Amino acid sequence: MNNANILDGVFSRFLNGKVVFRDREVLRHDYIPESLPHREEQIQHLGEIVAPILKAARCSNVFIYGKTGTGKTAVVKYVPNKLSQKAAEFGSPMKACYVNCRLAGTEYRVFSSLCDVLGIDIPFTGLALGEVFDRFKKGLETRKLILVTVLDEIDALVKDKGDTLLYELTRINETLHSSKTTVIGISNDLRFKEFLDPRVLSSLSEEETVFRPYDAGELQDILFERAKSAFHDGVVLDGAVSLCAALAAAEHGDARRALDLLRVAGELTEREGAKNVTEDHIRRAEKRIEHDRVVEAMKNLPAHSKFVLYSVYLLSKRGGRQIVTGEIYEVYCELCEQLSVTPLTQRRVSGLINELDAIGLLNTQLVNMGRYGRTKKIRLSINQSQFRTVFTDDARLESLSNYSPKHLT
Repeated sequence: MNNANILDGVFSRFLNGKVVFRDREVLRHDYIPESLPHREEQIQHLGEIVAPILKAARCSNVFIYGKTGTGKTAVVKYVPNKLSQKAAEFGSPMKACYVNCRLAGTEYRVFSSLCDVLGIDIPFTGLALGEVFDRFKKGLETRKLILVTVLDEIDALVKDKGDTLLYELTRINETLHSSKTTVIGISNDLRFKEFLDPRVLSSLSEEETVFRPYDAGELQDILFERAKSAFHDGVVLDGAVSLCAALAAAEHGDARRALDLLRVAGELTEREGAKNVTEDHIRRAEKRIEHDRVVEAMKNLPAHSKFVLYSVYLLSKRGGRQIVTGEIYEVYCELCEQLSVTPLTQRRVSGLINELDAIGLLNTQLVNMGRYGRTKKIRLSINQSQFRTVFTDDARLESLSNYSPKHLT
């Protein structure tokens, strides 16, 4: 059978098969529903903070912490959207701009996004960052409004580029007269404050809130509500939703993971031409997502994070003793020397270990050594065969496949 016939068969089965989804977009991360169950307290708190904007007064800057999938982004998109609608009714001059800093990648692109919202023309590249900021500041001042700047995953940008962006945005009101801006920062890393200059910290953290993870019951409520809109009546069995919520609750109460499980399970059901989404579909979806998540996370790591992870892998191959930070740094430096790369400082490598722990590729445990102080015990959170499969695609690490660090000999 040729390729065209294979695809004809796939498309035909899809078009003529059992209709499972009513609207699968409802299960996407970026979908903002009209109702956000179990986040009423957070919505009210943020609403009270930004309410002064309705009377053309600047509100406090806000910083929001919480693990992935705890509803931070949904709430912080929901509240400014409602605020904009209410401001339009009262004639209050305000605009809101949401920027995902991980996707933007650079301070230039963040300021470019803010300029786009204000209608300020900025080339995609080519200007000095200072020139972009000056254009943004002048453009904001001439428009005589309050700008709500939402910076999602700001920790990713600050760890990579520093906190200049936050410093400029939190100090800009000191030089503005006709306009003001308010910053709402969102971070998945509860240790994010450690990366900030004290001057930035004092201005940014005027108000703070932490989003706790959802429990299994709350995730179940969220999933049942989304399932009503996402699937046709009777397609999803109650047991499948309960299992989906339980699995996600065990994974730190991550609503995004729960939605992904339900969506992928629905897609498996659709491909098979089955009538219902069952518990078996949920379990198979979990295996597929877990594999894809690890592979994607490892492939997209920055170079030095890969070197650190590879160092842990080499140390873990010897078996027996637990691994400590100092050993990882020694092997990491040897790898950098072998690859003709300048190594980072031990403090920065320790930060990379924390980041790898946060995304689930490493597991770190702080152990009290009595009069010798405290140290971290570190191990891989993924199996070695999975690690080898992914990293053989990296030419530099593949070149080290037969290399044995001196520290291990």
